[in-house]
Amino acid sequence: MESKSQKELAFLRELYVATDWGERFAALVDEHIELPKEGRVLYVAAGTGGHALAMHARREKLSLWCVDENDECLELARAKAVALHQEAEFQREDVKALSFKDNEFDLVPGDASFTTPTELKPMLAEMVRVTKPGGTVAWWLPTASSFGEFFSVYWEALVRAGLENRSSEVERFLTDLPTITDVENWAHQAGLESVTSTTTVEEFAYDSGEQFLASPLITDFLIPKWLEPLPESERDRVVSELAQIIDEERHEADFSLTLKATLVVGKKARMPERR
Repeated sequence: MESKSQKELAFLRELYVATDWGERFAALVDEHIELPKEGRVLYVAAGTGGHALAMHARREKLSLWCVDENDECLELARAKAVALHQEAEFQREDVKALSFKDNEFDLVPGDASFTTPTELKPMLAEMVRVTKPGGTVAWWLPTASSFGEFFSVYWEALVRAGLENRSSEVERFLTDLPTITDVENWAHQAGLESVTSTTTVEEFAYDSGEQFLASPLITDFLIPKWLEPLPESERDRVVSELAQIIDEERHEADFSLTLKATLVVGKKARMPERR
């Protein structure tokens, strides 16, 4: 499978991912997050900025900063802000090591939907660090039991490709996804209070293995991480097996990919008053 440049990924994210995957998470966030009437907002992993700017449009007195690790996504976000006549700051940041000082923002939403499991806790810790005491942190991501249909097919594809020794990697991907209890506990450990979580079950349907693998969401954003443990020379063969197995097993029905989309919200603990 051919890897894409950062610029190509940014356009694919804007055209295909933000309009489906992103909107499902955005709807969850918008339903459960009350925006402050004014103050400073830092949107972490803002992508191409669509959701961040939509939030800002509802509260024009908010000062908005958008950060992301992809410069090309930020360029698209800047252009969008200009077209919408919105003022916002955009800058490239490592979401695991933000350059901002402690206690700067009133609201810090963060999109962890494509964040690898090992980076989740560092990202959350940074989001909490830059939030003012009493401010809100909102964080969303896939949780345990997501993508089970794919991993079942993936395991079979490895067997057919003669890569049974790699099947433990499939199990690792399944167990690495945090449970809802995990993410709630992480939020408490990071210094949040009044923690709540909301989960919705989302389905992405494909009418063939070919359509599944033609989806930019799958081919350019999800599968590359899942194929990472395999030798590059074996990846195309495994992908070919995936398509064939999906068509064999769906029996004229759609092949569905299930996502457990979870939003975690909390307030940063206030500092005790000095006496």
